[in-house]
Amino acid sequence: MQLGRVIGTVVATIRYQGLEGIKLLIVQLLDRDQQPKGEPVVAADAVAMAGPGELVYVVASREAALAMPETFVPVDHAIVGIVDAVEPVGSAT
Repeated sequence: MQLGRVIGTVVATIRYQGLEGIKLLIVQLLDRDQQPKGEPVVAADAVAMAGPGELVYVVASREAALAMPETFVPVDHAIVGIVDAVEPVGSAT
């Protein structure tokens, strides 16, 4: 899982069967200091509650496809939770 911040939305009028009604959001992945890491990704909103500006956690690959209401739809990233608070412990070694 990775932390990310929702920075936008994607509008797609034609979708793969099984993705109807699923929001697609642009997520900037973050490092452990909550600084941007890499390029933003498009993630399907598996919790159906995420919105712009929210801190979320994201899964990728097979786990993303399994997180969706209809499993194994073609998604690379899925939002699986909304983060209430982050409390870092210690430093990275």
